[in-house]
Amino acid sequence: MTAQPEHVLVVGAGLGGLRTVEQLRAAGYQGRVSLAGAEVHPPYDRPPLSKQLLTGDWEVDRVVLRTEDGLDELGVRTHLGLRAVALRPGEVELSDGASLYADAIVLATGLVARSLPGQPPQVHTLRTLDDSLALRADIEKASTALVVGAGFIGAEVASSAHGRGVAVTVLEAASAPAERALGAEVARIAARLFTEAGVDLRTGVSITGFVDPEDAGVAVELAGGERVSADIGIVGIGGRPDLEWLADTGIDTSTGIPCSATGRVDGLDGVWAVGDVASWADEHGTQHRHEHWTSAGDQAAVVARDILGAELPPATVPYFWSDQFGLKIQLIGRPEAADSVVPLHGTGFDGGPVRGTVVGYLEGDRLVAVAGFGAARFIARYRPLVADHADRAALEHTRAALS
Repeated sequence: MTAQPEHVLVVGAGLGGLRTVEQLRAAGYQGRVSLAGAEVHPPYDRPPLSKQLLTGDWEVDRVVLRTEDGLDELGVRTHLGLRAVALRPGEVELSDGASLYADAIVLATGLVARSLPGQPPQVHTLRTLDDSLALRADIEKASTALVVGAGFIGAEVASSAHGRGVAVTVLEAASAPAERALGAEVARIAARLFTEAGVDLRTGVSITGFVDPEDAGVAVELAGGERVSADIGIVGIGGRPDLEWLADTGIDTSTGIPCSATGRVDGLDGVWAVGDVASWADEHGTQHRHEHWTSAGDQAAVVARDILGAELPPATVPYFWSDQFGLKIQLIGRPEAADSVVPLHGTGFDGGPVRGTVVGYLEGDRLVAVAGFGAARFIARYRPLVADHADRAALEHTRAALS
C-alpha cells in the first residue's frame, strides 16, 4: 500500500482489535476507523474472567478496557453485537445483512471455547464475560465442581473454585497439567500446585461421555466404567479460531490465518490479522499462532504501523503468565522449540518447594525459553537472554550471578 488508507476496519472487539485501534491513533492516523464485534459488550480483558471476576473479587467494570465513551474519544465507529459472516475484497458482511467497506481490514476475531461431544447445556465453558458471570453464579451455590481439562484455563478455574471453598476434581487426558505448553518435565512441577492445594487431580484419564447424574448436577463416565459427579461441571479444553466465516476466501485456515511477519494475510490484499486467530511467520518463515495476552498487543503495534507504512517497533519475546493456587507461573520464549530443559533456580525438580523454581529450555546449545514458578524477579533478567538465544556459557553466567 503506497498511501495511508482512508478507512480501517477492525473485525473483532477483543484485546487485539482494541489495541490495533489504539496503536493506529498513537501512530498519528487521522482517518476513519470502525470496530465490529460479535459481543454486545465494549472491549474487555479476558484474563480476569477465570480469576478475579470469577472469584467475585472484581465486578464487571474492572475488566472493561474501553467504555463506549472511551471508544468515542478514539474516534471509532462501533458495530457491537454483530458477527462477521463473510469477507470479500474491501468488504465485510455482518450478521444483520449490512456490509462495511474499507481499504484496510484487520481480522481479530479470537477463539471460541471447545466443547466435548454430547456436552449437556448446564456444563460450562469459559471464554466470554457472560460465561464467567454464569459460572460465578453457579460456583456460589456449589459444594463440588468437576473440571475437565488441566490446561491454564482449567487450572485457573479449579484454583478460583477451590479458593471459594468448593471441592474440586480435575480430569486431564495428558500425563500432567499444561503439558502441551510447558513440556512433560516442567508440567509435573505444575501438577504439584493442584495436589498440594488439596485438589483431586486425575491425569491420564479418558472420558467416554457424559451420563445422567443420580442427583442434580453433572456426571461423566471414564474409560473403565468409573463415574465422577459434581454439583457443577466446567470443560476447559482450550479454544479454536473463529474462522468459519472465511470459508469462501480461498485461504487455508486449518491452523489459523496464515500471515507474513508483519501480519499481512497471505493471499488477501489489504487484509491483516492479529491475536489468537493469526498464524504469523517467524524469522525462519515458519508459521506460529500465539494465544497470549501480550502477543495480541505486540502484533497490534506491528500491524498498525505496517498499515500506515511507518517504522516497525522492535521485535518482542513471547510472554505468558497464569495465576494458580496463590502462585504466578510465567513463561517467556518458545518452549516448543526446545529439545532439553535445565533447572536454573529453586528445587522444584528435586521435590523441593515449587515456589522459586526456574527452568531453562534449550534448543541444542541455545536458550529458547524460560519458565518460572513464583519467581518474577528472575524472569525479567532472563528475557534478554531468550531474545538473543544465548548459549550455555551466557546462561550459566547469568544463573550464577542471580544465585
